[in-house]
Formats: sequence, structure tokens, C-alpha cells
Amino acid sequence: MSLYPFARSVVAGILKPTFRIKVEGLEHFPKEGGVLLCTNHISNLDPPVVGVTAPRKVLFMAKDELFQVPVLKQLLNNFGTFPVKRGGGDREALRAGLKVLKEGNVLGLFPEGTRSKDGKLGKGMPGAGFFALRSTAAVVPCAIIGPYKSFSTLRVVYGKPINMEEYREKKISTEEMTSIIMEEIGKLIQK
Repeated sequence: MSLYPFARSVVAGILKPTFRIKVEGLEHFPKEGGVLLCTNHISNLDPPVVGVTAPRKVLFMAKDELFQVPVLKQLLNNFGTFPVKRGGGDREALRAGLKVLKEGNVLGLFPEGTRSKDGKLGKGMPGAGFFALRSTAAVVPCAIIGPYKSFSTLRVVYGKPINMEEYREKKISTEEMTSIIMEEIGKLIQK
């Protein structure tokens, strides 16, 4: 058994009962092909929660600082996570993300770039729009609606893929595309 499925089942066995995770909208998640999965970011536990609730393996982009810790670096590399230098256009990370999508995999992003301090949806960074417009991947919004409190319900809602055809044809900016993605995440939170 490879490390990812084993770790996923162990983590799911801990997180699902602890936070009573309720998953909605899995029927919207494409069964194959590249998927850009964009979700809000309210806790350090968001990546494992998305990892155990998504129906396909999710490869994440994570802040470079996490890769400075040797044990954590090894673990992240084993899960297919790759580093991004925050605060500027990290071309290597952008290329790596496009490669993930082109190969038909799922790229998980937190467009806000950092955790929300107050739980409210923040402004998205243009990277999400870049990946959405520069690839042919399906763009799936996702909302984690919590609190992360033991034995209270945490909801993970997967939305319908955004119809990208019109946006790609209009050649809108990456900032505009990110705003559209953030609006879709916001609608899932409001529901």
C-alpha cells in the first residue's frame, strides 16, 4: 500500500469523527481530467480535511517555509505537495502547478494565500486566476464551513465547476478571474 492512501485513511479516521465532517456536492467533482480546486482557508487543518473529503488525490501548493523543516519537507514531498515562495510570481511553482493540471491531476489551492484570522473570506491572490485561465482544467470552488471544534459539525461543500469557456474567450485578467472564483466560494459559504 502506498503512503498516500494509508495516510489518508488514518487522517480520515481521526478528523471525520472528531469534527463530524459533513461533505456536500461530491456529485459536482469531475471524475477525471485536470481540476483546479479552490477553497477558503480558515485553519491549518484545511489541507488534510480537503485531502480526506475530496474524491480524488489532491496535490497542494504550500508555502516555502514549511519545506525548511526536514521531516515536514519529506512528508510534504511524499504527498506530492510542492513549495511556493509567497509575495511574488514564483515561476517555478507556477510551472509545477500547470504541469499538475496538464497531467490530469487535482491541484488544491487556497486563493487567499494565508489563513483568515476572523474566519471571513478574504481577497484572493491572482495565482488562482492564472491557473484557471492558463489551463484547460475544470475549476471547482469549495467552502470549508466550521468551526474546528471537537464534536461540532464541520461542513465541506464542493460547488459546481465554473463555466470557464466564456472567461477564457473574453481574455479577462487573472485578477478578475480570481474575483469570480472567490465570489463562487462566497456563495457556497452563504448557503
